[in-house]
Amino acid sequence: MEVRAKKALGQHFLTDQSIAKAIVDALHEDGALPQDVLEIGPGMGVLTQYLLQRKDLNLKAVEIDAESVDYLLTHFPEAPGRVVLGDFLRVSPDAFFKGGFRVIGNFPYNISSQIFFKILDYRERIPEVVCMIQKEVAERIAEGPGTKTYGILSVLLQAWYDIEYLFTVGSGCFAPPPKVQSAVIRLRRGARKSLGCDEAMFKTVVKTAFGQRRKTLRNSLKPLIKQKAEKEGWGEEALASFTAQPVFELRPERLSVDDFISLTLLLS
Repeated sequence: MEVRAKKALGQHFLTDQSIAKAIVDALHEDGALPQDVLEIGPGMGVLTQYLLQRKDLNLKAVEIDAESVDYLLTHFPEAPGRVVLGDFLRVSPDAFFKGGFRVIGNFPYNISSQIFFKILDYRERIPEVVCMIQKEVAERIAEGPGTKTYGILSVLLQAWYDIEYLFTVGSGCFAPPPKVQSAVIRLRRGARKSLGCDEAMFKTVVKTAFGQRRKTLRNSLKPLIKQKAEKEGWGEEALASFTAQPVFELRPERLSVDDFISLTLLLS
């Protein structure tokens, strides 16, 4: 019995065992009690088999595809009680773990951004993420300011995590082969406890700035600048003085996380 890859679920099953083992080995080992780990989308268990071998891990695997769950329960004696049918984007981690947990998986490429946004929501409980995603997305997340791929996810994730691009995975390592290359990255929770600004406003500033990334911030942030002017009761002269600040002459890819925090405070 094999699982049929479903295009609607973005399924591309990793078949290279050496790559699978390298992904699992990238999870930090801790000599303390077994660490809670959540695998997203185990599929046919190419990562799961190696995760189950690690005695330092307490594994739960959430899989949206019922056919895959049946396969895992049939082929892995340790799977019952550890493999759960469900959608990671819809379930609460409280259903699996009481406290902190790490995340691993070959993320479905069509929902990888949504997965990362949920990880951000639970960042205080997720100290580490090891995942395989589309290479282009991996580069975007890991790159620093000043590059063409640096964007919304780069800033929002780098605000809270230290990100490492580990290695590239060719399309021939999958069945069926995807049309794009893949990459494995590792996120480890950084030291930052607070942004020092309104987090919702920070997200709005980042998303608005990159919404028109070819424009300078003076133009892309016009709606937020207008709100600030109305709030402060500025006339044309005060508004012109405000937008004359050097930061507004830049494009968003030039700003670091700290720069975006300062910009958020400026616009608040």
